[in-house]
Amino acid sequence: MARPPAPGSVIVPDWHESAEGKEYLTCILRKNCRRVFGLLERPVLPPPVAIDTASYKIFVSGKSGVGKTALVAKLAGLEVPVAHHETTGIQTTVVFWPAKLQASDRVVMFRFEFWDCGESALKKFDHMLPTCKEKTDAFLFLFSFTDRASFEDLPGQLARVAGEAPGIVRMVIGSKFDQYMQTDVPERDLTAFRQAWKLPLLRVKSVPGRRLADGRTLDGRAGLADIAHVLNGLAEQLWHQDQVAAGLLPNTSENTPADPYFQPSGDPRQRAAPMS
Repeated sequence: MARPPAPGSVIVPDWHESAEGKEYLTCILRKNCRRVFGLLERPVLPPPVAIDTASYKIFVSGKSGVGKTALVAKLAGLEVPVAHHETTGIQTTVVFWPAKLQASDRVVMFRFEFWDCGESALKKFDHMLPTCKEKTDAFLFLFSFTDRASFEDLPGQLARVAGEAPGIVRMVIGSKFDQYMQTDVPERDLTAFRQAWKLPLLRVKSVPGRRLADGRTLDGRAGLADIAHVLNGLAEQLWHQDQVAAGLLPNTSENTPADPYFQPSGDPRQRAAPMS
């Protein structure tokens, strides 16, 4: 797999907070609430605005209870379940995210299709894991800062799930980062993991989403600010991987020491489709 790009070298990090970015975000919001999209739906933009849509399938992996379903709910702007109930079967969720490319100053609408499957179902039914992995563009590996065993299970997860797919994007996310008083994973262990695996490692909080004045409805704009770093990170890794696959960037081995000044360039998109 190509070495991950330097953060912020592919996607403009804070573009979603600019006036232009907020204008594009209106297509995934309705009265400050997040819109929910089905598998065949997509945002509607004004006629003068035409941007490409980049679609990706992402499999979310991790031990039971680490917060896979909660993470996907946060990314989609949905209510996070209060009590933990293991996912039965496979659950798919579509999330749209507009982002601006650093190299070309172009805006692309990223379509992420998240696949979440309960650990028990994966163990019980042999066809579940191959189905989740089929034509997958990225793997998200989750661990919980309050569950040491879930962190120690990451190497096994990486080998079991992504071992036969070296060319697919892999990212690690630590959930419940805000529960620092109960953390079982110190910073030195995260540093050692990053040095050994050379994978992007992000952190998310478990606090409930902020709400509008009525006290019941989730604040869609505030929710986007809380998870923008995850969506931007995914967009960055996947677009960079496509550039490498298209031959617009050299396929640098992940075993090569990372160069923090590496700046990707070029602007491919074989799978991009016009969106209006």
